Amino acid sequence: MRVLNQPPPAPSDLTRTRILQAAQRLFARKGYNGTTTKDLAHEAKVAEGTIFRHFANKKAILVELATQGWVEILTDLLTELSEMGSYKAVAQVMRRRMLQMPANADLMRVCFLEAQFHPDLRDRIQAEVIDKMTDVAEAFFQTAMDRGIYRPMNPRLVAQVFLGMFAIAGFSHNTILDEGSSPKKQLEMAEGIADIFLNGVLAKE
Repeated sequence: MRVLNQPPPAPSDLTRTRILQAAQRLFARKGYNGTTTKDLAHEAKVAEGTIFRHFANKKAILVELATQGWVEILTDLLTELSEMGSYKAVAQVMRRRMLQMPANADLMRVCFLEAQFHPDLRDRIQAEVIDKMTDVAEAFFQTAMDRGIYRPMNPRLVAQVFLGMFAIAGFSHNTILDEGSSPKKQLEMAEGIADIFLNGVLAKE
């Protein structure tokens, strides 16, 4: 939603956004290597030359799309963590994230898959996004430990485990859950992940 009295986006910004949105759809469906700049131009409804006025090359589109995609995904997650009413309410956060996954399916697919095949992109995401987000999550879990809610342990390791579990949950349509799984199945998975994270898997003595 645009803030009142805020000027509308410039036409060049709108064109850039259209190109990124087209790339997200095509990279998710056909993969980065299977998508040409001609395909991108057709999907974005722009001339092929217009693409290169906004991006140096196709790889630059992938880098911006995946990097910003990770920022959005993890920022949303960490924002919800910070707004939890209780440090034990992880399941609620996971449920909301899971229900929103279908709307972000293309973005998730690009972020998770393409980074595996482009080491330079993976390294950039690690340095610019993952490390910084892990710092935020580490501080969150350290506070919970200081308050005696979580048992004392390495807070960075806890943060890494949590973000790692969320990553698997986020890509669950092709890993843990079958494609087209019902919202009920998604909720069961979210609650199961949260339960394992909070309580572990060993039976209580």
